[in-house]
Amino acid sequence: MKTKLLVALFFISFFCAAQTSVNYNQSNLAKLVTLDVKSLKISTVLQKIGNAGGFYFAYNGALFGQDSIVNLSVRNKPVRDVLDQLFDGKVAYKENNEYIILRYAVNHFAIEAESIVTAENLYAISGRVVDTQTGKKVRNASVYEKRLLESAITDDEGYFSLKFKGNHNAIVLTASKETYRDTSIIFLSSIDVKPQGYDDPDKEKGTFVSNMLESFGISRWLTSSKQRIQNMNIPNFLANMPVQASITPGLSSHGSMSGSVVNKFSLNLMGGYTAGVDGAEIAGIFNMNKADVRYVQVAGVLNINGGNTEGAQIAGVVNMVGQNANGVQVSGVYNHVRGKTNGIQISTANYSRGLVEGMQISALGNLAKNDLRGLQITGLLNIVGKETKGFQLSAFGNTALGNMKGVQISGIINYAKRNKGFQLGLINIADTSSGVSLGLINVVRHGYHKISLSSNDLINANASFKSGNANLYTIFLLGKNFVENEKIETFGFGFGHDFFAGKRLSVSTELTVQHLHLGRWDYPNILHKLQVNLQVRIFKGFAIYGAPVLNYYISGAPLNYIAANGYKSQIAPANSRTVNGNSGWLGWAAGINIF
Repeated sequence: MKTKLLVALFFISFFCAAQTSVNYNQSNLAKLVTLDVKSLKISTVLQKIGNAGGFYFAYNGALFGQDSIVNLSVRNKPVRDVLDQLFDGKVAYKENNEYIILRYAVNHFAIEAESIVTAENLYAISGRVVDTQTGKKVRNASVYEKRLLESAITDDEGYFSLKFKGNHNAIVLTASKETYRDTSIIFLSSIDVKPQGYDDPDKEKGTFVSNMLESFGISRWLTSSKQRIQNMNIPNFLANMPVQASITPGLSSHGSMSGSVVNKFSLNLMGGYTAGVDGAEIAGIFNMNKADVRYVQVAGVLNINGGNTEGAQIAGVVNMVGQNANGVQVSGVYNHVRGKTNGIQISTANYSRGLVEGMQISALGNLAKNDLRGLQITGLLNIVGKETKGFQLSAFGNTALGNMKGVQISGIINYAKRNKGFQLGLINIADTSSGVSLGLINVVRHGYHKISLSSNDLINANASFKSGNANLYTIFLLGKNFVENEKIETFGFGFGHDFFAGKRLSVSTELTVQHLHLGRWDYPNILHKLQVNLQVRIFKGFAIYGAPVLNYYISGAPLNYIAANGYKSQIAPANSRTVNGNSGWLGWAAGINIF
């Protein structure tokens, strides 16, 4: 009994393992799913079907209303049948590795052969594409042979003509057009025709393509209307070939199918148009690719790719990438990446819509619309749209529109919405700041703004403006001593830092440099002050402070120098000490802070 039980368990386990293996290897459209949903968005339902089958859906957002609500209840039903039920048979499906590609295809057509001519190493086939429901001829349909990469576009009467060289056991013509289901017809070597349209059971070859090339307006100027029609009709078919050569996009070794071929090497005398490159591409004027490009692309004027770029992209004028760029972009005028940039961009101006992890180097400007985690260097302006965790270096200005957790260095102005790093420039501006800004003018909109009125042992009336934050604020000051025959006028600049800021008491250190005007401008008279302020807050916006002050006075005047009438001649007090030929002494300061 035990032996029989073990044998039964063995066969059950074997059957389950075999069944699992079959399910794993079967096509995504044949997988069985069980689903019971009510009042869910159709996009959410598709996601649930994909999760249940272990694949993804790819479709145009205009295929259906994203907010369309559906109810669906199925049990152990093939994905193909579920989709037929969901879309009422108005959508066509194609498989591509882990994707099921959905395409609106409510109409049906057929290929009608009219003339079949055969000769040694030559087949010539002509015919028409007809709408099976209306009987009307279908214009602008693509008729192509996938293996031989030959194609034609039907004219206004639905007519096409194709020629094939060489010996072939069979030729399979496929017709494709937007809103129509693909249909195919087989021509055998004996010229027998199987009139029944058949759906190619094979999966689409190559890699699933999300073609961003059409979003670049310039691509419409460089391709013919037939090539654009071909793209709309058969957007996701790809073939791989070793070499492609062309004079212009319309005069290519792959003909009008060049936009569906990925090449190892592409040589274009003036310009070329392909699905992608997996090696090297060179053009006298321009290169255009629907999908990905690796590893080297060189053009005299323009490189434009709809997919990802990996490696080196070099152009005399412009480089444009529809998705992500990994490697180096070098151009004379402009580099453009619509996705992430992981590498180096060098040009007059650089743009990246996604995250920049690397370097942007330009003569005029760099724009990272998303985050920066690298380095921007330019002669004019650097801009980061979101978070900055890197360096911005500019001769004129830097802008960070989100958190700035890195470093901004400019010759003129820096701006950060939220400064959490370091700014060095003539003018530094931030909406909020917990970092450090070092410059002549530091402005924090929601930060440190104080007016100070004070007196000290040398000048009895001083006014200063303090701006920045507690970490580092700048000080602009003016002062005048009104004592008869001891007049002094002063202006200066300095920095301050709060070491302790309590609710009532605070301690800060300030370093200032002032020029003392003694009625004449013959010689410089410079006073350095280092003071430690002890501040007591009386109420919000008003505080008093006192401070010991270390003074260091440097004057270019000779020993017998006499100040102008009414001005003070002897600046250093009698108890001052000589330090390196200059005067130093300990003084005092007291005043009030407003705001």
